Amino acid sequence: MKTKYIKTARFLIVISLMLATISVAAQDYITVTGVVKDKRSNKKLEYVNISVHGTSIGTVTNADGGFSIKIKDSIQVKMLEVSHIGYFNQQFSVNQEALNNITIYLTPNDRTLKEVIVHPTDPLELVEKAIDKIVANNSHNKNMLTGFYRETVRKRRNYINISEAIINIYKTPYTEGVNRDRVQIYKGRKLLSPKPGDTLIVKFEGGPTLSTYLDVVKNKDILLDKETLHYYKFKMENPVMIDERLHYVVSFQPQVILPYPLFYGKLYIDNETLTFSRAEFNLSMDDRNKATQAILRKKPFGMHFKPEEVIYLVTYKTINGTSYLNYVRNEVRFKCDWKRRLFSTGYTIISEMVITDRREDNVSGISYKDSFNKNQVLSDKVRNFYDSNFWEDYNIIEPTESLDAAVNKLKKQQ
Repeated sequence: MKTKYIKTARFLIVISLMLATISVAAQDYITVTGVVKDKRSNKKLEYVNISVHGTSIGTVTNADGGFSIKIKDSIQVKMLEVSHIGYFNQQFSVNQEALNNITIYLTPNDRTLKEVIVHPTDPLELVEKAIDKIVANNSHNKNMLTGFYRETVRKRRNYINISEAIINIYKTPYTEGVNRDRVQIYKGRKLLSPKPGDTLIVKFEGGPTLSTYLDVVKNKDILLDKETLHYYKFKMENPVMIDERLHYVVSFQPQVILPYPLFYGKLYIDNETLTFSRAEFNLSMDDRNKATQAILRKKPFGMHFKPEEVIYLVTYKTINGTSYLNYVRNEVRFKCDWKRRLFSTGYTIISEMVITDRREDNVSGISYKDSFNKNQVLSDKVRNFYDSNFWEDYNIIEPTESLDAAVNKLKKQQ
């Protein structure tokens, strides 16, 4: 089991030397764009769920609180549902015309918590009970998910690699493991810095396969293997509301020393159903050498690699009593320097994947031949970043203002 764990942790990144279709469809959808803010503070809210009522269509807000969602004309009921951890849900009516630059305000849901008495419980026992309920709470069927995946690389503050893709994700039932789950690239694009000094960049090995490997509820070897729970010390934290449902919050930290790094983080568990709704965790940096061994596969000779932070966020969404994978985010910060050089260079890699649609009827698997392999690199598999209508009617994560500016800058350089 430990060997499997190490393989799971080490799919992350490779440092190497990198060398630097137009599709148009008839528009049979309406587009709604806007921003989501906290009603009290007016703060823009990131990673807010935006979905179309009665469907599996959805996306999330970006780091600027912005979103864009496309709703097909064939959908009769057009009501947006907006939900975020710690806030009351909000519904927004959509007519037959596109809506641009709307503002949706969410109200913090802290009044409900004051009225609820959460009975003390043993945190380890609670996590074990939630693990026992995974099969009952998560999908029993094969699912074909549509997702949007983006990975960016920044050198200091400048973007030097932007890769994006629409992906198909075949998920077996949660009664099975992740070995038969597959990811397929439907279409994608990339934009790379042409500067010679930027040719040394970080590639994400297996990037889009984050949607299978980091599904912590299904891939229990990461966090939720009962045999390794004793590696961690668990603690009950203050409860929160998610989708207007009370959730236990259990924090955890390592309490043993192993040959490989463990995690610090929090698990969010539904008070009534014991469904895992959210996991936030960081790779331990207590021993930087262990962290390096866990995430780095290879690097150019003579280069020093210094990991700074590795952060994960995985969320699930409950639809009609069944929990499904919803959003995955991974951020890696590190520094590189060469022998005899005085200063090091900071890099940040962010990858994120949101499920934008799902179906369970007549689902066929993705063959191994057609699947994206964890040893592959997304930017090697997709084309250049030119067509403004590239995504057609597919939903994506709206780019932030800084990312938009970076795209325009890199296009001019090329």
